[in-house]
Amino acid sequence: MRSNNVLGFVFADTLDEKIPELSASRTTASIPIGGKYRLIDFVLSNMSNSGINNVGIVAKSNFLSLMDHVGSGSAYDLSKRRSNLTVLPPYGGKTFGNYVETIYNLHGYIENSREEYVLIAPGNVVTNFDYNGVFDFHSNNNADITLVYKHGVVPSGYDRPVTVDVDETGRVQQIFIKPEASKETVNQFYGCMLIKKDLLLEEIRKALSLNQLDVKRIIQNSIGRLNVYAYENKDYCSAISSINDYFSFNMDLMKREVRDELFNPKRPIYTKVRDDAPSRYGLTSKVKNSIIAQGCVINGEVENCVLSKGVYIGEGAKISNCIVMQDTKIGCNTNLNYIIIDKDVTIKDGRSLMGFDSYPIYIAKKSVV
Repeated sequence: MRSNNVLGFVFADTLDEKIPELSASRTTASIPIGGKYRLIDFVLSNMSNSGINNVGIVAKSNFLSLMDHVGSGSAYDLSKRRSNLTVLPPYGGKTFGNYVETIYNLHGYIENSREEYVLIAPGNVVTNFDYNGVFDFHSNNNADITLVYKHGVVPSGYDRPVTVDVDETGRVQQIFIKPEASKETVNQFYGCMLIKKDLLLEEIRKALSLNQLDVKRIIQNSIGRLNVYAYENKDYCSAISSINDYFSFNMDLMKREVRDELFNPKRPIYTKVRDDAPSRYGLTSKVKNSIIAQGCVINGEVENCVLSKGVYIGEGAKISNCIVMQDTKIGCNTNLNYIIIDKDVTIKDGRSLMGFDSYPIYIAKKSVV
């Protein structure tokens, strides 16, 4: 299977309702992460690096920051003559209530694409993954549907996780929705699948005629009727499904092995470029085990933190285990621990705030503390 014969189809609003703090003013896929990236950067970079030339991003609401970030797709090498990046918002009074209705309402876009296959991917998964392995696996097994799964513990934000039971050839024997032993390591299908375009639309139309609006049930009911296979993602993979998942992933980035796996120079992660001066470190600054983006001014102490572009840290401030988004100003003699600070926040001098690793405190965008 040629990778340029696959249409990328990304759901930007995956689990918006599970991260209300971060998705109040943006869709999940445009949540800032790792200091200089957004969640959407990982899925788009994976598709571009795998040779996919045409990508549609389904955006239900709050998609202004998403459109501003991805632009024409040039940062991801998706704005050439034979490549395209399209943001697909609701139109004509049609709503995107669930995956089935969404795909049906966008059937014109899918039908008019020149690609024969569709790769559906969620917008909340962080991984550096080569989809060419999935394409070859799908072709070699003559599969109708290939699901991508990760073996591990289901993230806490998934109310109805989907797990798969596969045989030694990768063929799916059973699909379980919300299994009881969800705290054990399982093969979790996290929403990424490859399917032929015509088959996808046929299954969606059939489901609507039966008033079956749960895409998980549609996949489950296809076992035995279609050739359903599953391919394991053995690379680092983190699904952001709660504020705790978001915090944990950013803290994971302090580990060198995680950074080496995610930011593989052979499969780079692309993002929108913002030109800033290098970060400046004052005479009173102390920085330890932290990720610092460009444009920051640091005069205090920073430890185990992720700082986005343009952050200012005043003298005497002590910041530990925090995620600070861009253009935030933190005053002098402040003491912050286990805090997630959104964009353009001002924290005045002398303020003291403390959360815990299992309960980080969130400060909303443009707040003044």
